Amino acid sequence: MTTKASTTKKRSRTKVAAKNEVNGKKSSVLEIQNLPLGKIKPDPEQPRKTFNEDALKQLSKSIEKHGVLQPITLRKLNEHYVIVMGERRYRASKLAGKKTVPCIVRTYENNDVLEVQIIENLQRQDVEPTEEAEAIAYLSEKYAPTEIAKRLGRTDNFIRQRLKLAGLIDGFKQFVRNGEMTISLGVGVALFEPEEQQMMLETMGEGFNAHQINRMIKDQTYDLEKASFDVTDKKLVPKAGSCVECPFNAANQGNLFGEGKMVCTKAACYETKKSKSLLNLIEKSKKENILLIPEIRQYWADDESNQLIISQLEKNGLKVYLLDDVEIIENPIEPTIEGIKIEYQHYDYSEDELKAELDEAMQNYKEALEKFNSAKEEGFKNGIVFHPDSFQHKEIFVKIVEKSKNDSTEYSTPLANRKMADCTPEEQIVKINEREIRKKQIENNKQFEEVVQMIRETKYIDTKKTLSTDEMVAFSISLFENNVDYVSQQKYFSKFLGDTSKMTKVEMVENFKKNFKKEMFHRLIRYMLKKQVHFGESNHVNNLTNISFYNAIQGYYKSKIAGIEKEYAEKRDKREAHLKERIMVLEKQIQELNE
Repeated sequence: MTTKASTTKKRSRTKVAAKNEVNGKKSSVLEIQNLPLGKIKPDPEQPRKTFNEDALKQLSKSIEKHGVLQPITLRKLNEHYVIVMGERRYRASKLAGKKTVPCIVRTYENNDVLEVQIIENLQRQDVEPTEEAEAIAYLSEKYAPTEIAKRLGRTDNFIRQRLKLAGLIDGFKQFVRNGEMTISLGVGVALFEPEEQQMMLETMGEGFNAHQINRMIKDQTYDLEKASFDVTDKKLVPKAGSCVECPFNAANQGNLFGEGKMVCTKAACYETKKSKSLLNLIEKSKKENILLIPEIRQYWADDESNQLIISQLEKNGLKVYLLDDVEIIENPIEPTIEGIKIEYQHYDYSEDELKAELDEAMQNYKEALEKFNSAKEEGFKNGIVFHPDSFQHKEIFVKIVEKSKNDSTEYSTPLANRKMADCTPEEQIVKINEREIRKKQIENNKQFEEVVQMIRETKYIDTKKTLSTDEMVAFSISLFENNVDYVSQQKYFSKFLGDTSKMTKVEMVENFKKNFKKEMFHRLIRYMLKKQVHFGESNHVNNLTNISFYNAIQGYYKSKIAGIEKEYAEKRDKREAHLKERIMVLEKQIQELNE
């Protein structure tokens, strides 16, 4: 009869035939040995630095009960053995109080040990992402990404993303390790040079701020789908070539921004191509006698960036017409039932009502198309309108608006349509103040949008704190104002207890009451609150829904909102101080004229 002790003894000296795959050569027969834990040391150069303590405890309990089922791999170094593979089993064995551990001792040459350790670690499921990235970066010095992907059983996209992540500076890597920073955001930051990353880190201040980092990345990357130029054009900037084939296109770096998403990560190159596209538009305008219209209104014409565009057009010999100077006819877009459904998605419209809206939209489309097709007969000329920031453009028909030629009524043209130089000092003060009001309006729109975007990137929806009174007020107002059309208000709310529902709806209500939980209600309310705000001309100082929401979220993100408010306030104060100086000069001129 074979005893347990004799079985253990046999296992400890069992010879196992194995192949050493490190250099593609067959090795001699290896044997499993039970070696004392005191003679085994972890490798200080081991690429894996982090171990999950809870998982180690679970493994140690398994080892207490069943022993180490897979031997660890060692190499001999002087009087000790150094771990090549199996440090986790080694640590768990110590926790379990074991004196020995089953091992296989192998001989390695040069850097083979590190490579084996890296590949062994990367094939595990619980590798910390930044350590994984550094390990893959080491392998990339010897192997191409596709070869690494094959060895590890990963996709090419995964390997490219990890190679990017390896470029993070240590300060940002720590945020990834502790779970504050997502891997995708880390890859976005890694697009920048180390010096730029350090500036981003210092700008962010204490603690991690995902919203601020996203803004920095957004300011330095460009959506190629919205480019003003043909991204397939190899001749626009010959040295740069086509954006589609460019290595700085995120789609060629492992889909960093989503499957197939083309995003330029080289700001200087993008700006060069964008500028060249404007020059090409100017040349087309001159050559084909096409009016080139920037999307600029008179009240915003003195903005610094707009002045640069106007100046560039004038330097190239073009007469500048702004939107206030012309009438434009665009090629209308034919409406579809899908588009109508999206437009009226917050209205309780039946299929017949949606069809009626489509019929009306089709009638308007036909009238607009008829106007477009007869534009030249009405004195319109070929034109191109372009955005002053993105240079995105489209072909239009355009007609210059005739202005009064009566010299005796020089100032009969509305003040808003006259240039600053054509105004008296008093009128200039009026225009300055009107423009400042408009600028504040646009600034408030941007500030409100930025605050809401920041809130949407937080875990506000999952907050477990009980709803505040402000939140409930905001929800009530936004729900009534944004989700209930006039017909539904009369139909469902004028007779609140009226018999307007069928039995099935009553059953649905009862079912909802039966399964209702306060946490679900809070989650729904917070989702609705952040979704139902308005952007554009509506903001946190002029819209009922937006004001109530802005007040409500102060209780959760007051310091973050204060940071955004401070930034806008500083810009506004600086500009108003400059405007005050200008007005003082003009008032002095008025005083001199009256003396």
